[in-house]
Amino acid sequence: MTLNEKVVNMLGLEQQPTEADLATLLNGKLRLLSKWRSALIQNTILQKEGATVSDGPFKGMRFIDSSAEGCHVAKLIGCYEQPLHKIVDEITAKGYENVINIGCAEGYYAVGIALKNSNVKVHAYDLDENARKSCASLAEKNGVKDQIQIGAEFSASELIQYRGSKTLIFCDIEGAEQGLFTPETVELSRHFDLVIESHECLVPGITDTLKTRFSKTHVIQQIDDDGMRSFNNLPNWFSALNHLDQLLAVWEWRSGPTPWLVLRSKL
Repeated sequence: MTLNEKVVNMLGLEQQPTEADLATLLNGKLRLLSKWRSALIQNTILQKEGATVSDGPFKGMRFIDSSAEGCHVAKLIGCYEQPLHKIVDEITAKGYENVINIGCAEGYYAVGIALKNSNVKVHAYDLDENARKSCASLAEKNGVKDQIQIGAEFSASELIQYRGSKTLIFCDIEGAEQGLFTPETVELSRHFDLVIESHECLVPGITDTLKTRFSKTHVIQQIDDDGMRSFNNLPNWFSALNHLDQLLAVWEWRSGPTPWLVLRSKL
């Protein structure tokens, strides 16, 4: 019996699917099982360490028991989006007056940036009501609620009010970047710095489209993520986990490339 036939029997399939269909089926089930295992690891971390970020640029932030969207364990460990950490440090050191966080989810970046810079005003937006509630709760838990203004839908026309101020736009909107950052919005953003997560895996070609649109107004840096992570301070119990659980602990549930574009205004 071939490996494929064994898999078909194990899954209880009535007929032999094509190899492409079988690969799609297995990938979906593997992804679901991996998320389930991540949730168990998350419970272990919460029991042993509590809901506090243990490392990274937001080390010490009092976090929540579950994220509004996506992975959670990597945020607790402090390795979440690690290739972006140097940029986050740059953001918090640069003294922005305003940070506009579009797609704030539970507030990991909105609250983290506010904690690192007591003078910044963070304008956090998310279409999901539960995400906004989580962000408000996280801001209160960390004593920065007066620094954070939370809204639902962001409108590019709002950028006009920030002219003349030192402002950063930090955007993660799951593939809707192309619709938001039209040539008109790019023009309104010409005086501001931006960090945009480009969801290439969801909208192929979006990264090059954004780079072309911002090329005249901004210096562009692309940061890619190969999924590898490094650590300086890991608890002993983490080292005792089996290797698969260690990998799943830092897995960020991405289905493909999501490079970041760091756009620094030329003005």
